[in-house]
Amino acid sequence: MNLRIIERPSPNFDARARGVDLVVLHYTGMQDAETAMARLCDATPIAGKYPGPWQAPDIDPATPLGRASAHYVIDEAGLIYRLVAEENRAWHAGVSAWEGEGDVNSRSIGIEIVNGGHDFGLPDFTDAQIETVIALLRDILPRHGLDASRVVGHSDVAPGRKRDPGEKFPWVKLAAASVAQVR
Repeated sequence: MNLRIIERPSPNFDARARGVDLVVLHYTGMQDAETAMARLCDATPIAGKYPGPWQAPDIDPATPLGRASAHYVIDEAGLIYRLVAEENRAWHAGVSAWEGEGDVNSRSIGIEIVNGGHDFGLPDFTDAQIETVIALLRDILPRHGLDASRVVGHSDVAPGRKRDPGEKFPWVKLAAASVAQVR
């Protein structure tokens, strides 16, 4: 698969504190790709712009939200959007750790896969998305000297706090393609 990447720059990033040694897969947990990318590219997000089941129904719409981003977003059709260049630190993993080390954002590449997740009935991922995830990982892993064991889910680095990419994520397909291990 020839990777076609659409640039959609986010202002939400900073400098890495170390080199890349992980790739973290997420679902967006939002109703659609445009809403998810708007949120990931918003320098001043407020609750009223991103209503959803994850917020208290009585939240003040002017309540500031934390800024977030990812390196890549893969939409339902399998299109890839680059929000943050890989040499920069995207803000996708939050409070997280892997193998006893924190600041996962500084050491990882974050890939958000458009999917409503648990808050929207945990829909299936599309075949196009999974084919694209595999192709993107085949591009990323060798460039950073990583193997399949270095591809994890958000739930792996933030257990108890995050559930994505969720129990419907096809880890077996990624493992068969040698770009991840079954989780």
